[in-house]
Amino acid sequence: MTDQGDQVTPCELSVIATEIAHLAGDFATEMVGGEGARARLRAGADRKSSATDLVSQADRATEALIVNELRRRRPRDGILAEEGAADHSESGLTWVVDPIDGTTNFLYGNGSYAISIGVRSEEHTLAGCVYDPVRRESFVAAKQAGATLNGEPLTTAHTAPPLSEALVGTGFHYLAERRREQAELLTHLLPRVRDIRRQGAASVDLCWVAAGRLDAYYECGLMPWDLCAGLLIAEEAGYISARIDLGSLLDDTVLVTHRDLRTPMVELLRRGSPHAR
Repeated sequence: MTDQGDQVTPCELSVIATEIAHLAGDFATEMVGGEGARARLRAGADRKSSATDLVSQADRATEALIVNELRRRRPRDGILAEEGAADHSESGLTWVVDPIDGTTNFLYGNGSYAISIGVRSEEHTLAGCVYDPVRRESFVAAKQAGATLNGEPLTTAHTAPPLSEALVGTGFHYLAERRREQAELLTHLLPRVRDIRRQGAASVDLCWVAAGRLDAYYECGLMPWDLCAGLLIAEEAGYISARIDLGSLLDDTVLVTHRDLRTPMVELLRRGSPHAR
């Protein structure tokens, strides 16, 4: 449980997340500079889970900036960050950090990337910010206080389109075998929806559902730092989430969508799983 001596509110936590996310976004943007800087960062990038799973000097430096700010402002809170920072929580709160979500986009100058900072108690995610420096868009939420985009409230549409007209976002894992199963699932979905979009950053996809730019988003193999802030933003905007076991390497698939599309999307994903045929 959260330390009763710490009376910080979810809204106050969302302000901290937003301020630090913007600092980190500006820092990462300065690091990448022009195409020469991108090329140097790509050349020096390390591989993590596979040859396509990159981590750059910019990821590590941006994480260090975020972690230092959190330790300065919230010294008793825990930290769980993608590139390895981990602090035990004494307050009952833990910050969950993806310093650059969409590293490949960042290193190639191709599409959006984001700084994702969320904070959770043992029971709930309390606040979060996903900041897209490319579009200068700041998605923010606090539990039971709603979600905003650049300060403007985000809310769900009253009705969703039929499944055949739904624009659906997804992403692909870095491990080849899991990607193969995701591709098989995709061939089942694609003829049955309006179209598929792949942004390359899970936190951005979640926020795009919240903003009505996608009707649904699904992906398997997501980590806490992929989901923490963006999932809260989508839920506080009124969208619903589900976790679906599609079998084998597609287990624990996360779906976020309008309430009207939940059942048809779940059924479509289950029918499309290679393990259902």
